[in-house]
Amino acid sequence: MELIQAVNKVVKMRDAELTRQKILEISADEIHKNGFIATSLSSILVRCEVSKGALYHHFKNKMELGYAVFEEIYTPMFLELWQPVVEVEDPIEGLCEFFTAMYKEGSCDEIVCGCPLNNLCQEMSAIDEGFRLRILNMQQQLNQLISLNLQRVAAQLRDDIDVSQVAYFIVATFHGSSSLSKCTKNKDLFEKVIKELCSYIRHLRIR
Repeated sequence: MELIQAVNKVVKMRDAELTRQKILEISADEIHKNGFIATSLSSILVRCEVSKGALYHHFKNKMELGYAVFEEIYTPMFLELWQPVVEVEDPIEGLCEFFTAMYKEGSCDEIVCGCPLNNLCQEMSAIDEGFRLRILNMQQQLNQLISLNLQRVAAQLRDDIDVSQVAYFIVATFHGSSSLSKCTKNKDLFEKVIKELCSYIRHLRIR
């Protein structure tokens, strides 16, 4: 009897974990499509096929759900996207190939919709301190990832550069190109900025 109860408890815990993950993933998709403010909990409930009580069992309100989406879906996804790019033997070419592939292989819809993380940052950083702090933490993690890998090949780079400053510039320019394309719905502008960014990155090398 005790064994059955223990098994049932594990099953319920597992089901609860799966439900929570489903809510996070669907919420992330809804936020990407509609923005955080315009995303409705009712739409999330319909897509998740769960009750309001089930959602509030995991997240006490919409803001807490948004924080969880940012920390558990967007941030890991974003960092995992950049990690293999800069951890290759040559991070300079890794970055350039990464950016070039985006404008060559990315569809117009994907580019003009913008990066889901960048979209959320722009929408919420100025109006909610909780989001601002989480955005800052994520950007610091990304900056460290890029900086450490540029420092790894410092012997190949000009000695007048600050790798942390360079890392922030690279990310800011990338996000800027994405925002520009989204605002104008023009993929060509994304390509123009990215080409110039790649030129800048390659000029970090000793010539």
